[in-house]
Amino acid sequence: MPGLATALDQHPGVWRGSELARSACPGVATGFAALDAELPGGGWPGGALTEILPQHEGIGELRILGPALAQLSGQGKFIAWIAPPYLPYAPALAAAGIALARVVIVKTAKDSDSLWAAEQALRTAACGGVLAWPRRISYTELRRLQLAAEAGGSLALLFRPSEAAREPTPAALRIALATAAGGLALSILKRRGAPLTRPILLPASLAPASGLSSRHDAHAVDSTTSAAAAAGSVSARLALA
Repeated sequence: MPGLATALDQHPGVWRGSELARSACPGVATGFAALDAELPGGGWPGGALTEILPQHEGIGELRILGPALAQLSGQGKFIAWIAPPYLPYAPALAAAGIALARVVIVKTAKDSDSLWAAEQALRTAACGGVLAWPRRISYTELRRLQLAAEAGGSLALLFRPSEAAREPTPAALRIALATAAGGLALSILKRRGAPLTRPILLPASLAPASGLSSRHDAHAVDSTTSAAAAAGSVSARLALA
């Protein structure tokens, strides 16, 4: 049945083992050409869950997201930070081109509240990106976030410990971060398409235009100077229920 074969060949959920998958939802450019070239859709996958597994906190996991977050906030989209381990450092976010008025910080008391907030933020069209730092999360809960991302078309970014690499995940993309030769090595542990056996090396500066360096290991969420002050009225308007 040639017609069926052609339809399957063009379906975004089907790809040859030697190729990258075709993405039904265009990716958000990472700002790093070497990384974009290895990601289906040419960037961070929209409408899908991405897991980032840093070797240690503050290795540069936020600076690699700077260009994408700036692009989304420039489009008028909110960026929701769900229970970040530190308060975002507002001057660094502004230097990266991220509109502070589009930054929403959600504080929670327990993991179940964080999961609920992330799921609701992903489902609303107002959010272009959702960042979350779950301490513990099950496969079922990850699946809920993946479905929520698909429903809202948002950029869903989950920061997990490196040990999570041994666990199964429904995420479309899983990247491990480590230092190498004075820069940052990104290992794509999972993507939709052919596996990548070599790491992607980014310079230590991670393109200074990203502007997400701050006082502690280039982490952007390590200062009591918070973007929450600029986004306080916004968070009240953003419907997460």
